[in-house]
Amino acid sequence: MLLGNWQARRAEEKRALAEAFDQALRSPPIVLAPGAQLASVLHKHVTARGRFVPEHTVFLDNRLRRGRPGYEVVTPLHLAGSDSHVLVDRGWVAAPPSRAALPTVYMPAGELAIGGIALDRLAHALETGAAPQGNVRQNLDIAAFAAETKLKLEPYVIEQRSETPDNLSRDWPRPDFGIEKHESYSLQWYSFAALAVILVIVLSMRRAPAN
Repeated sequence: MLLGNWQARRAEEKRALAEAFDQALRSPPIVLAPGAQLASVLHKHVTARGRFVPEHTVFLDNRLRRGRPGYEVVTPLHLAGSDSHVLVDRGWVAAPPSRAALPTVYMPAGELAIGGIALDRLAHALETGAAPQGNVRQNLDIAAFAAETKLKLEPYVIEQRSETPDNLSRDWPRPDFGIEKHESYSLQWYSFAALAVILVIVLSMRRAPAN
């Protein structure tokens, strides 16, 4: 029963996170400043001004949308007036018929404002073998990429929601906060507790002396 209650509380906590996320999308954005703490911006609606650094663009492979294979395009944004950068998951693009070539993606030039949701990491895909280098990868870790590129990266990623003149889709799936998992576990533990009570009653009745 105690484990069921704990899982139920965890489900409520995750439900509150989901509601806060939805509220953040409707709220005015937080203007990002270099050095902002992750906890203060995580899952919040944010905006940052700067210039993209196209030479460090990464195509995250094997990202599906409605059953179609493609890439998520990640580019560092050099924050205006600072030496800091933030990774921007700019959106999704379908893979060409031949994997020998990458899709053409327009790169906006000049200083611009990017709005979106701040996340602590990019979505992780199953990866085998050593982590690949180059501009096509399965996954991208912020700290490792900072060490590789020598860029000063903020400890979060912007999942872009604002519009820029490119050919990328930003129809992002809603984050999975694990609510259903905790609800399922809670139901299982309550079921186990109920079964234990029934077994105790049945066994006690069998052991009761006849009058």
